[in-house]
Amino acid sequence: MKEDGVEEGGDMMNVKKIIFTVFLSLLCAIIQAQILTDSNLPIVVIETDGGVPIPDEPRVMGTMKIIWHQDGSRNYLSDINNPAYLNYDGRISIEVRGSTSQQFFDKKPYGLTTLQADNVTNNNVSLLGMPKENDWILNSLAFDQTGLRDVLSYELFERLGQYAVRRVYCEVMVNGDYKGLYVFMEKIKVDDDRVNIAKMDDSCNNYPEVSGGYITKADKPNGDPVAWSMEEYGYGWWPYYTDFIHHYPKPENVTLAQNNYIHGVFTNLATVANRHDTSISTGIPSVIDIPSFVDFMLVAEYSSNVDVYSLSTFFHKDRNGKLRAGPVWDYNLTYGYDAFGSRSRYDVWQFNNQDNNGPKFWRDLFNTDLYRCYLARRWFEQTAPGMPLSYEFVCNRMDEIEALITEAIGRDNQRWHNMTQHEQWMGDMKNWIQLRINWLNQNIGPYEGCADVDLPPLVISKIHYHPQDYWDIDGDRLEFIEITNNGDEEVDLTGVYFRELGVTFSFPDHAQVGGHEALVLCSDSLAFRDYYNTLPFGQFTRNLSNKSENLVLADAWGNVIDEVHYYDSAPWPWEADGDGPYLELIDLNLDNSLPESWTVGYDLTGLDDRHEAAMGLYPNPTRDVLHVDLAETAVRCQLIAVTGNVVQETSAVAQHYDLDLSPLPSGLFVVKVQLENGKTVFRKVVKQ
Repeated sequence: MKEDGVEEGGDMMNVKKIIFTVFLSLLCAIIQAQILTDSNLPIVVIETDGGVPIPDEPRVMGTMKIIWHQDGSRNYLSDINNPAYLNYDGRISIEVRGSTSQQFFDKKPYGLTTLQADNVTNNNVSLLGMPKENDWILNSLAFDQTGLRDVLSYELFERLGQYAVRRVYCEVMVNGDYKGLYVFMEKIKVDDDRVNIAKMDDSCNNYPEVSGGYITKADKPNGDPVAWSMEEYGYGWWPYYTDFIHHYPKPENVTLAQNNYIHGVFTNLATVANRHDTSISTGIPSVIDIPSFVDFMLVAEYSSNVDVYSLSTFFHKDRNGKLRAGPVWDYNLTYGYDAFGSRSRYDVWQFNNQDNNGPKFWRDLFNTDLYRCYLARRWFEQTAPGMPLSYEFVCNRMDEIEALITEAIGRDNQRWHNMTQHEQWMGDMKNWIQLRINWLNQNIGPYEGCADVDLPPLVISKIHYHPQDYWDIDGDRLEFIEITNNGDEEVDLTGVYFRELGVTFSFPDHAQVGGHEALVLCSDSLAFRDYYNTLPFGQFTRNLSNKSENLVLADAWGNVIDEVHYYDSAPWPWEADGDGPYLELIDLNLDNSLPESWTVGYDLTGLDDRHEAAMGLYPNPTRDVLHVDLAETAVRCQLIAVTGNVVQETSAVAQHYDLDLSPLPSGLFVVKVQLENGKTVFRKVVKQ
């Protein structure tokens, strides 16, 4: 009986323990949910289907709501069902992401995709003011007591003029559990509003298609196959290697031809860097975009990132373009903090500190005098008072970011206790940055050798970014950019290129343009020849944006020769946005960065009359009937207004046409005739 009694009592104790455990779990869940009721930051609420946990893989399905008062007022969890304050309310797939960050912390980072209601189709949406896309990341701020190392580093790279993933602080709840302070971020991906390079598939195996676009990273494989490895440094029998992974196209989609091409680009970089070749035709500036590499190194070294160069280091290359460094990524072990040692020192070069050096070409670039000169020049420019890398500017931004996230840090600490020493780390980080700036000032070297660069007087003088469609010709094929030499002397164009992503063109060796002469680059040389009846100088890759684009004409080292950032709306001439005319600089001596310096051009031929033998017009000028006589048989005759609109058209096969201009207003028109042999001729006519 005693033994039975003991057993019964033991069972009762176990039941009580179970009840207490369940109660405690429920109580913890209630407390965690009550941590967050409202916030100055957007609130992201995720519910997985059936409340299942979120694994590393495979992804699970769920819903996501983002509570965001866009007027800047507080966000309340009670608005979870109020459409007026929901920035997103829809389906997602989600998984835990990351490598080291998910191993060491209970607070997990996530990757998610916004989906349509069918749970399959991607849902491209604008979240928290970021451009439309479907792939997103919730950065858990692992290892970072300050909560701002990643965000600050991405901002600095962006302020230097490079693309960095957009990011917004938020607070996150998953299945009723408060998860803390996060950063809602873009994923590194090919897109016009992200890494703006050409898309490609497995059919792109011949030149020029095989030349891009690519995103490649130096990183740990983490399950992905290693594409190739490059030696970091060699000390006798103990060499180190950096692994390279295809990011886009995905490793499973990259063809042998594509792998060989992009591997060859990196091999070529290693070769020219090793011999310190600065030839603009065959050396370092012919392989890489100098400004992006310089800016990447500045942010990497400014922050003393212990992983950079060998881990989480991205590169991208557009079709027919140069290899570019970036975007920057994974900057939590920086600014004097290293969770695994003391490698983020203020007095080392991270490409040469005997740990995570990265491929040898980084050190070789630094040891190339002219490249280092541009690195130093950029450093001293950007650390001047008021500039993005200056001590005062960075400290002010740290204070502003801290003010934004302090409230959420308090709640995050209630949940995880990961940022309990936040204030101390902020102060330590500011002190470290001052030491780092002082050390770099003393060790980066001089820049007198590249301080004053003689740039040619080239001017972007015409831009046809949104031509009208013409019959079966897509208007995108009729785009062009005119560049004028606004000087007396002939200019050697070798190495001159468009520096920004969007359109790609580099002038070939020994290309020239005479004094006060203009040349035209177009999107499609065949369509341009047929429509404008003249040959362009060259053909750029991809197309001009119909909305806004920054055209930066630079020499081979990235020095800006001319820059125009046009828009499709006022105060820029709106008529150039698909109504026929193009943007035309009023005077070559005006500041072409200003919209008031531009008007619209109407001469669709871009030429003087050169076809008098092929076409005769009389009377010209005329008040009513215009007679068109041709030396050869034509199949179509059109009268085109200066706006680009076809106002009259005849498709008869003939050598003579009569056009009635009497109903039309006075002004300039263009007669365009398509000959039976396929050629096109133009003449201008004036209606009185």
